[in-house]
Amino acid sequence: MTTQQVQVPSNWEGSIPEYIAYTTFQQLGLRPGEDFSYQSPLLGGRMDKGGLVLDFIFPDRLLAINIQGVYFHYEFKGLETKARDTMARSAIAGEGMTLVFIDDDDLMRDPRYYCQEALNYRDHSRLGGG
Repeated sequence: MTTQQVQVPSNWEGSIPEYIAYTTFQQLGLRPGEDFSYQSPLLGGRMDKGGLVLDFIFPDRLLAINIQGVYFHYEFKGLETKARDTMARSAIAGEGMTLVFIDDDDLMRDPRYYCQEALNYRDHSRLGGG
């Protein structure tokens, strides 16, 4: 799958990989607004220091999933962003939830597999050791 193959609606307010994950979760039978929410602020969101905006929250599963842009999260601001992502995982754990990351290059290669793995609490991201 390439970005040219993805038809993202003009009103979409996220990245292409986030849109792919969003539609893949729907294809897996999950309903936005019922089974999951998109771009959920937690602990104050972007407005408060230490707050988070999570890409996807699945409240019934006590699961959050963030899509990791490989360039931004691992290459451009490597250590700084890795530290922030690690702190986010700890903060989410403090709320009784699990945070799983999906790397955007994995998502572009096989969205169904990586979304399903994340829903099963399996983190194949570079941050998760995958």
